[in-house]
Formats: sequence, C-alpha cells, structure tokens
Amino acid sequence: MTEQITRWTRSLAPLALLLAAPLDAASRSAVRPHELRIERVVALVRHGVRAPIPGEVPEGTRTDAAWPRWPVAPERLTPHGARALRIEGALARRWLDSLGLTARGRCPAAGQLSVWTNTAERTIASGAALLAGLAPGCAVPAGHRGAGEVDPLFEPLRTGAAPFDARAAIESIQAYTGGVERMADRYRPQLAELDRALGCGDPAGCGPATPAALRPSADGRAIELSGPIRDQSGTAQVLLLQYAEGLTAHTPWARIDAAALRRLGALHAALFDVFSRPPYMAARQAGPLARRIEERLTARDAPAIELLVGHDTNVAALAAVLRVTLTAPGYAAGDVAPGGALVLELLRGRAGARFVRATYRTQSPTQLRRLARGGSVTRLAIPGCAGGPERSCPLGEFVRLLRARTAS
Repeated sequence: MTEQITRWTRSLAPLALLLAAPLDAASRSAVRPHELRIERVVALVRHGVRAPIPGEVPEGTRTDAAWPRWPVAPERLTPHGARALRIEGALARRWLDSLGLTARGRCPAAGQLSVWTNTAERTIASGAALLAGLAPGCAVPAGHRGAGEVDPLFEPLRTGAAPFDARAAIESIQAYTGGVERMADRYRPQLAELDRALGCGDPAGCGPATPAALRPSADGRAIELSGPIRDQSGTAQVLLLQYAEGLTAHTPWARIDAAALRRLGALHAALFDVFSRPPYMAARQAGPLARRIEERLTARDAPAIELLVGHDTNVAALAAVLRVTLTAPGYAAGDVAPGGALVLELLRGRAGARFVRATYRTQSPTQLRRLARGGSVTRLAIPGCAGGPERSCPLGEFVRLLRARTAS
C-alpha cells in the first residue's frame, strides 16, 4: 500500500533514504505523530545512471537507428549520472540538517555517517558522488570490499551466503509468476510497443525469438531464465538509461518519450518477478541486507546515517520482503529508479517508543535528464505492520518480520 506524500523541494532530499530504530510496542499508543523525531537514517540506494552492460540489449536485436554512443565504458557510472547523485547528496544534507542529524556547515562527526557500496565501479563511484554532495570536503570514505571480491551483502547467491536449492527456487518462481512460459502473454502489449520503438519494421519482432525456460545455473547457486522477458527487459532498461543520460535528443530515439518509457518499464520490472520477488528468492536475495538493517536498528553505537549503495535487484528484493510495491512518477510499478532508494525512518517518541516508517524517494527519468533539484517521496505502509503513528511499524514487530521472511 502506497501513498504519494510530497514533491521534493530544494530543502528536501531526493536521495532515497531508509531510516531505522527500535520500539517499545506497549507504549506506541501513547505517542502522537507530532511528538516523533527521526533518530537514525539508513538508505538502500540503487547506483546512478550508467552505460549499458554488455549483452543487456541481446545480440541480434535490430533497430532502424544506431544506438547512441556513451561517454564511458560499459557498466560505468556516467559523469551526468554522478552530477545527478551529487545534487541528490546536497539536497539530502539539507534535509538531514533540518532534522538535526547533521550540523549545517560542519563535517559529520566521526562515526556519524557510514557509506558502504558493492564492488562494481558504478556502485563505488555512486557512493563517492553521493558523499561529494552530502559531505563535501569531509574525510568520510565510501567503504567497500577489494577489487575482484564479491560482497555477500549485495550478491548473496554468488557467495553462497544462504543455503540455496535451485529446484525449490524454480518451484517458488513458477508459483509466483503463474509460469514463466506464460509471462510473455501478459506483457504482449509492452512487447509490441517495444518492437515499434526499435523500429526494425519486422512483424515477427525486432529482438531474438527464444523460448521461455527456467533452469538451474551450471554451478547450482542460481537460476537462469530465457525467453522474451529475459531478452527484452534489458532493452527496455537501456532505453530508459539513454533517455535519462540525455543522449536521445535530436535523434530517432527521441520518439520514445517519458510516457512510453514508463509503459516499457513494465518489461524491466517483470524481471524482478523471477529473480527478486518470489518468496524463496526474496528471502535469500535480501537476507544479508536484513541482518545489516536489524543490527543498525538495534545497536547502541550504530551510525546515525548509513548509505548502502547497490543495485536494483537489492532494492526490489528488500521491497518484496516488506511486501510493499515500489511506485514512483515516471516508472512502471515495481521498477527501480536509478539513484532511487527504499527508505526506513527511525521515529522515536517522547516516551522512548520507536517505530520504523518506510518511504521510497526517487527522481523521474525527466528530472534525471535535466539534473533537476527535485523529486518525489512515496510513503509505503508495510502490510500487517502499520499500526504505529503515521502508519509506521513498531520496531520489534519490524525485526520479527525481517527474521521471518529472510534466510540467513
């Protein structure tokens, strides 16, 4: 259940933040909303606008125009994407100053702000860009594992961080989706629109025609999907990224406007119905993040502000564990915005009771394209755990929810 609550202004942060803190459920009824204050902030952020990943547009995809040239190597954060994140970081700092979590014009105190990113260049660079806006000139590092390492916080299946049975995963996915073989039927209008957008003129389609199938990976640590959703989700994402980067003006790609991108985004969001949202997958994809969040919610010496910079799969999996739908202007339901983040806020009442309030903060593709100083905030009421003030979730209940729905 979601509720659009405000548009970002220059005093609000377009950075998607996740706030957290503990709770005394017995006293929550005595806490009125106006008595609440934010005590901690943890943000799970998707990296910013990047160049396409090799193979993201499948080999053999035909178009009536050459793909735009990117200013950086494949997979890397672009300078435009970094500028958008610096703007978001600066606006986030003004918001944090207004809450009293940081002091205006001063660097964060030691241990007050933590930034941890995955090891991909685009996540490391995104963390540095956010910090450049959030704490300019301050000696706050963006931590991450060493080059070539796989971080189980963001890539738990690759590291074997949780027990994984590919057959059980496939059973869960098939039950959740109604069968991957039938997914393309549900997205036939979007697939047809994508073919028109690519403009190859072939009635049979512009992309490869591979049959839908789901199978265990060769190493047994993951599952592999083939078929129209696997093939076309990446193409839809590349169309959005090149629009947000500003590469499509005065080219044939300009015919694909923001409204069309939102519709086509359903193809990208559909991929999460396989890899991130089914209960078996969500429990394992989000398990290490859930443990990190629980620790940050309950530890006495946790940082007041933490940014975790990862990928769309991380945000989608955590949203699935919370059973909230990510909705934001400019994006298909369930898709994850570049630079967007799932937010939990630590709310503390005068009597000491604590609650978790969830929000999703994003910039639309057009705002990213224009490097706008604005965005939107969508409040997310966690189903079955929204009995606190302002439809927040008592922390104790929130922690029990995380433990019950994730695998460690």
